[in-house]
Amino acid sequence: MDRAWKGLLKSGIIFLTLSLFVYIFYHIDFLEFQRTPNPPFKKIRGSSDPGSNQNYCTFRPLSPKEIDEENTLLNSIAWPNTPSVPLPVSLNDTSNAARSNFVILPRPGGGSWLVGDQLEVMIKMFDFKGRPKTHGGDFFLVRLHNRTVEAGVAGQVVDHLNGTYSAVFLLPWEGKSQIEVTLVHPSEAIPFLQRFAGEKPNGVDFYSTFHSGLLTQKTMCSVCLPPTQQPQCNYTDLNTGELWFCYKPQNLSCDARINHFSIYQNPPKAKEDILFKNGVTMNVGIPASGPAHVTVFPKMKGELAATTNKDIPGPAGYYYKGLWSSLSGATVKRFNNASAISQCLKDKVVHMYGDSTVRQWLEFLSRELSDLKVYNLHNMKQAGPYVALDYAKNIFVTYRCHGLPIRILPSPVTELHYVANELDGITGGKTTVVVFGVWAHFTTFPIKYYIRRLMSIRKAVVRLLARAPDTRIIIRTANLKNSPSPFSAQLGGDWPSLQRDKILRTMFQGMDVYFVDAWEMTVAHYLKHDIHPPRPIIKNMIDVVLSYICP
Repeated sequence: MDRAWKGLLKSGIIFLTLSLFVYIFYHIDFLEFQRTPNPPFKKIRGSSDPGSNQNYCTFRPLSPKEIDEENTLLNSIAWPNTPSVPLPVSLNDTSNAARSNFVILPRPGGGSWLVGDQLEVMIKMFDFKGRPKTHGGDFFLVRLHNRTVEAGVAGQVVDHLNGTYSAVFLLPWEGKSQIEVTLVHPSEAIPFLQRFAGEKPNGVDFYSTFHSGLLTQKTMCSVCLPPTQQPQCNYTDLNTGELWFCYKPQNLSCDARINHFSIYQNPPKAKEDILFKNGVTMNVGIPASGPAHVTVFPKMKGELAATTNKDIPGPAGYYYKGLWSSLSGATVKRFNNASAISQCLKDKVVHMYGDSTVRQWLEFLSRELSDLKVYNLHNMKQAGPYVALDYAKNIFVTYRCHGLPIRILPSPVTELHYVANELDGITGGKTTVVVFGVWAHFTTFPIKYYIRRLMSIRKAVVRLLARAPDTRIIIRTANLKNSPSPFSAQLGGDWPSLQRDKILRTMFQGMDVYFVDAWEMTVAHYLKHDIHPPRPIIKNMIDVVLSYICP
């Protein structure tokens, strides 16, 4: 009996020690890496110019080299110019998916379609009066799929700037497949999307609560505060240079700020909302002029694949029988049970940073691995932090949100750390994996703000790889959403997400990092688009992540 009690006591001591370690790990302020200054405040004069409130965002200054890069990035995502849309908006001149069509072009060189061929589709756009469009700028999603065998691949669209477009597909599997062309936004809607987050954020307001003694006050916060006579608190991070401001509360100091939260605006019905009518001008399928399917035969030895345009990049991968195969990275292995997953993660430390789409990965792992215990640190679910531990297999996983800006319920500002600061606190090495995804909460902010955030993260990645080159760094890209309303499309629909996704890929291109192409993995899949992709897609994403960790 004494021996049993001693064993139980020993186990209890180990558990309490472990719990204490986890608690201390995430509640001590790592001042060396936060470097948050005592926030002074500044006073901004109001302006009598009624148009001046369209340009009141504050951006971190850039070096000449960074300015050149920013200009290159902005040029890379520049959208074709479209004729201005007069108000009130009329659909007469607007792209109409129902009147438009696509046609499959013949195979170059003739003959049957073979696995590995490149198939081209010509899209012709017409307006609501049935007239051919004469300019480009429409936004499409295109895919080739076969639901029976759960196969799918994303296509690439080329804008010819004259109302016609090419959609190019790789043919990765044999059998019959269907082509699907969706007009997400007509060209006439794009300028409104550009203006929505052009010079100031829209759709969401950010606030902080200030508290001291018996006094509690709430004020608005952002990097884009309308100029008034009210003083502002400056919460610029000294290490990263990331900016954030709040209006100073009348009777409290800037040091009294305790939390951060967001409130969605209730947008009034706008005159341009007709351009964002789901199933009419937004998210509408385009019919085929002729067959919408192809039959693909296996390629025999010695036969060459037919290519229509060698300059168009191929897809990142494709689904077949519900499984994702990569065409641009490591071979994707299948981790179909807890044993395979935990064996890959054994003796690993995995740090995850980002938004809820990254947190999904931790949630998936915790459900799959019964021995991976997620510790309740009594923090807000959205922001974290989370710590998960499998003591027997020495697996340690953390998650923390990417810091401001983030749309969340009231959360302590002490838990909102910038990714760059977190990376600077990581030792790194061959047993360390870093995962991050930063995009969804930046769609309502000017693209220049997003570029600066990625610049600071990239510098931290460079520093981490310099001191620990064996560290595995994995980046999650943006994915498609379900945006059925004008507000959801403007707030963070697929077009603003695509713009930021292109910036993300370009800025980390050529570095020793690995991408999980969430964009194509959601385009190619038959399941409904969602900001939080359903489990079958997440399972394939985790397979890609683990294949990078355990090639």
